[in-house]
Amino acid sequence: MGNDSFLRRVQALLRIRNQLARECLAELLSTFVLLLITLSSSAQAVTSSGAKGNVLSSYVAGALAVMVAVYTGGGVSGAHLNPAYSFAMCLLEQFPWWKFPIFLALQLSGAFLASGATYVLYYDAIQNYTNGTLATYGPRETASIFATYPADYLSLSNGFLDQVMGTGVLILGILAIVDTRNKGVPKGLEPVVVALLVFSIEISMGANCGCAINPARDLGPRLFTYVAGWGVDVFRWVEGVG
Repeated sequence: MGNDSFLRRVQALLRIRNQLARECLAELLSTFVLLLITLSSSAQAVTSSGAKGNVLSSYVAGALAVMVAVYTGGGVSGAHLNPAYSFAMCLLEQFPWWKFPIFLALQLSGAFLASGATYVLYYDAIQNYTNGTLATYGPRETASIFATYPADYLSLSNGFLDQVMGTGVLILGILAIVDTRNKGVPKGLEPVVVALLVFSIEISMGANCGCAINPARDLGPRLFTYVAGWGVDVFRWVEGVG
């Protein structure tokens, strides 16, 4: 009885009652979960030279990460996870504009923190794979574990079009899934269907740019690689290189 009373007091002390604070923490945590699973699957594939993962396994992990992330924070913040989705909700007047910069900062922060956690988790593997040299290009590059990079053949304009179309399909699909006037998805299974949507985009539109379709998913980890030792090359577009 004494332990139960103590636990209840601790729970009451730690409970956050402010709705905005709850939403902020939920958005931060759900974005963190999304990127931790997504980046870890990539790190496992790269550092094992494909022995413990490949492009398809990374796509599956990324889609399942979306599902877990939406279940994590969806009931509190809506688990936007993506500035493009938050922006679309603002345009449709389903999300207040004043919250947009807050969610943007939280999404970038969650992605940045998840990148750091992935780096720590796979630190020994990355050091072993690279012999201690963190490279953005070349046969032993590891920057692509964290951020997405264009294929060698891709032009800047085609890369822009690729991300606009991929993100557009993502937003359109999510709006169709959550539209109560549309053919209904069984309640509680929306995250599963969104994960299938993400997987379909990954396996059909991932060749050109790696299918980021999420500014936070790409920029947060890219900022991390910049400060963690990969250098300014993570921000450079070199024609024919990336």
